[in-house]
Amino acid sequence: MELTRSVDPHDPVDPVKRIETIPILELRNITAGYGEAVIVRDVSLCLAPGRLTALVGANGAGKTTLLRTVMGQIPPREGKVIFRGEDITRRPAHARARLGLALVPEGRQLFANLSVAENLEMGAFAARERDVAAARARAFELFPRLRERLRQRAGTLSGGEQQMLAVARGLMASPQVLIFDELTLGLSPALSVDLFRALRRLKDAGQTMLLVEQNVHLSLAISDYGYVMREGRLWMEGEARTLAARAEFREAFLGM
Repeated sequence: MELTRSVDPHDPVDPVKRIETIPILELRNITAGYGEAVIVRDVSLCLAPGRLTALVGANGAGKTTLLRTVMGQIPPREGKVIFRGEDITRRPAHARARLGLALVPEGRQLFANLSVAENLEMGAFAARERDVAAARARAFELFPRLRERLRQRAGTLSGGEQQMLAVARGLMASPQVLIFDELTLGLSPALSVDLFRALRRLKDAGQTMLLVEQNVHLSLAISDYGYVMREGRLWMEGEARTLAARAEFREAFLGM
């Protein structure tokens, strides 16, 4: 794959998304949906290695459907999913996990009757044995509270602690790309800030991440690059800080 150039964020969305380096994950003209309903139309985006990319938009914009397509949970009707230069469009979900894609899903989806330790073990199913100890140490460094609750059942944790566990479980696979779907949904502002601080630490450590999140302001404040979806299509994109400053974006999402 050839090197690509950056997009001027003030230009209309280019159907061929370009960033400054070879992407680790690339979606090319993805169209997807359920049954006869088409939810996502002709969406292309790239994730640069070591960067945090935000995907924002209103409820119903198609963000979760796009993530399910990335993870192999639903097949695209058109388009390709490219991971490290390889077409993985027809690979099943478990194969994508073993390649290095990990999703922290909306609603956490923990094993409520299992302990914190057992949930972490479930997250390590695709990891190499020698990486598990390092991944566990990194998770406890980010969320020391989990170390204190290793034997506690996940279903008895507070909402914030459950979300910490969901993130830690995603980290246990030592993923090349970590994807978040509505990271702070239902959490207090204080807990949301704590989780965003954890994301910043992961970004500073070089973890490649894709963040889908309702909190547009915080998402763009910590991200490197951003994409905005509207009614199943990409509406605009650009460097996060530049994107957040655009008048049409601020009017649409920040009420300014």
